[in-house]
This record gives sequence, C-alpha cells and structure tokens, in this order.
Amino acid sequence: MALIKTLRGITPQFGKNCFLAENSTIVGDVVMGDDCSIWFNAVLRGDVNSIRMGNKVNVQDGAVIHCTYQKTKTIIGNNVSIGHHAIVHGCTLHDNVLVGMGAIIMDNCIIGSNSIIAAGAVLTENTVVEPGSIYAGIPAKKIKSISPELISGEINRVAGNYVMYAGWYKDPE
Repeated sequence: MALIKTLRGITPQFGKNCFLAENSTIVGDVVMGDDCSIWFNAVLRGDVNSIRMGNKVNVQDGAVIHCTYQKTKTIIGNNVSIGHHAIVHGCTLHDNVLVGMGAIIMDNCIIGSNSIIAAGAVLTENTVVEPGSIYAGIPAKKIKSISPELISGEINRVAGNYVMYAGWYKDPE
C-alpha cells in the first residue's frame, strides 16, 4: 500500500477509482479527483502548501509534485498526464495538459489548457504557456501551436491509457 501520511492534522483525500502504487508517497494537504493514478516512486508532498488535482490525472513513475512554503500552491486540472521523473512545483496546470518525461515546471508557472510540455523542458519561474501550445527546451519556449490531432492523439490518449493501465493493477487477472 502507498505511504499516505497525515501531517499537521491534514490527511490526503482521494476521489473514486484512484490507483496508488505501493511505493508512491502522498503527504499532507493533497486532494485528488476521480480516476487518478499515482505510479511507482512518485511523490506528492502537500507538507508546505496544498496540492489540488482534478479528475483523470496520472503522475507517472518517479515524478515529484511539491510547492513552496507560504508562497505557491500546486493546482492541476482534469485530464493531465505528468511524465516519468517530471517535477511540478508550485504552479498551475489547466485541463488537458501533457508534461513530458523529465520536464521541470517551476513556481508560478501557468500552463494553459490543451498544451504539451516536451520531455526534458525546463519552465523557469513565472512562465506562462498559452493554451494550445507546445513548449520545449531549456529554458522552454513555444515551438508551435498544437493541432486538434495532437490533443486527441496524444493528450487524451495518454490520459485515457493511464486509466486503463491502473485498472490492470486493480484487477490483475
């Protein structure tokens, strides 16, 4: 079972049909919606501020979600995929966002809906990603607008697949 830790009197809260990998860690002021999945070695630390997640959010292996004490919360919308080993720190991700593997999103960044943050991208503090964009690089910059095909073919596909994968672990037959 996942390490779920109450801290300073606040216990993480989970929606319906969530999957928490056995070695994932969820601490403190974390609230997630329905159909979320927190994968192996992922850490959600709501110890210094709050983390709020919508429905159908997947936090993949080794990813870290955190905030800054008395400054920044982390807010994640619906239908969001956070790739392996990504860091999401004190920022806002709107609906239908795909964060690539190893990407880093720093404090006060705002990621607009229907956007992709490329693998390995680094979004420095206060970066605003306009809706429907792909950002890549170090520091990350807009490389193009996203097509409707990428929204359904990548963002929605990955989020949907992770709901399916989580089901495999709940019913391994």
